[in-house]
Amino acid sequence: MREASKMSNNLNKNFFINFFIILSIFCLDRLSKIYVINFHEKNYGSDLYSSKFLNISLIWNEGIAFGLFSFSDKFFYHILTFFIGIVILIILIMLNKSEGLKKYSLLMILGGALGNFYDRVFFEAVPDFIDFHVENFHWFIFNVSDIFISLGVILMIILEIISNKKETLNEKN
Repeated sequence: MREASKMSNNLNKNFFINFFIILSIFCLDRLSKIYVINFHEKNYGSDLYSSKFLNISLIWNEGIAFGLFSFSDKFFYHILTFFIGIVILIILIMLNKSEGLKKYSLLMILGGALGNFYDRVFFEAVPDFIDFHVENFHWFIFNVSDIFISLGVILMIILEIISNKKETLNEKN
């Protein structure tokens, strides 16, 4: 009985920590997007910030990450949104089976994915506004959700490389 209660408390604690991380990423993303959208509307489309290497200016992205696969046809847009929803469900399943740093990488990906999914459903486009550039070369314009998705993916890749190296070393010994 005591162990079941202890395990239940750990599950509840982990659930709330995980939920807090996802919610924090989602809220940070929402607040940044709301701020940029409101600034854009109040200032008739002018940039929020411009410098030699960084511009903060609103664009509406109807594609997936960094504006790839943008469709003018709403049918394809809705199919893409549906598939993104399925990917979010797969991430939830993976999250349930993961632990350690892998879990945190999935939490970052999920928090960011939910932020962008929210925009896809309610605005039929994702507001992107962070534009890094060097002279006339501009990187893809992105948002806070994209940052967390990218960090989560990079962390997963690093963890996978480390795991593969450990397995290779163990096989040699």
